[in-house]
Amino acid sequence: MASYPKSGNTWLRMFLANLLQNPDRPVDINALASGQFGDMDPRAYEVAAGRPIAGMSDVELHRLRPAVHRAMTTNRNEMAIVKTHNAMAQREGIPFVTPEVTQGAIYVIRNPMDVTVSFSHHYGLSLDDTIEALASTAHQIRTNDRGVFQYLGTWSEHAKSWVEANGLNLLTLRYEDMHSNPMKTFGRAVSYLGLPRDPARLKRAIKFSSFSEAANQEKQKGFTERSRSADRFFRSGRAGTWRGHLSDEQVARIRATHEEMMIEFGYIKPNGRLAV
Repeated sequence: MASYPKSGNTWLRMFLANLLQNPDRPVDINALASGQFGDMDPRAYEVAAGRPIAGMSDVELHRLRPAVHRAMTTNRNEMAIVKTHNAMAQREGIPFVTPEVTQGAIYVIRNPMDVTVSFSHHYGLSLDDTIEALASTAHQIRTNDRGVFQYLGTWSEHAKSWVEANGLNLLTLRYEDMHSNPMKTFGRAVSYLGLPRDPARLKRAIKFSSFSEAANQEKQKGFTERSRSADRFFRSGRAGTWRGHLSDEQVARIRATHEEMMIEFGYIKPNGRLAV
């Protein structure tokens, strides 16, 4: 399950948890790790290293990735769902996503205008600093002081690295389509994963993973994936909210940097107008 941060990865994972477990009530948002993995989890790297990773350099940690990915995906009776925000790239000849143990990927993409606003809130950055971050080829993040770094690059490079990856069995979903036509869009994910098509089960999983359900759960008991810089993780969840937050100058900067990929994914219409 791949995406640039704040693009719908958690939403997709919530949906899959509810679909696969088929519960009579929504899955606890703090229990998504059951049957799912995060490729930045420090515990997995400590197992691979055979020692605590505190003090290890990013180079040392990156060299552990293939072993970590193999441990997550081998000797399992069911599909391993692995969350990543890494670009489909390499460093020192070592891929950020190990192809030998990757059967396929679902890539969730979101309008970079909305990503900018959501990313800014999540990481406690100004909008201008966030715009610069999404335009930085060196951009990488980590979830916390103990977390393993994830390499992003620019928003455009990240998207291109996944959708143009050679030999990758890829399904691309737009965040906006997950909102506007959830039955069709989430249904594509079900078909891609080779799961049975049960309309009632699909509809229930969509309902149980709705933004309102997630936001209510977070309000009641918090969310472990919330950044320390944000007051909440599930803040808005809508498409097009950038229009009330970004100035014309900021919109122009984002467009100038990412226009090619924005056109490719329908965020800029053929007539040049912004679509979402």
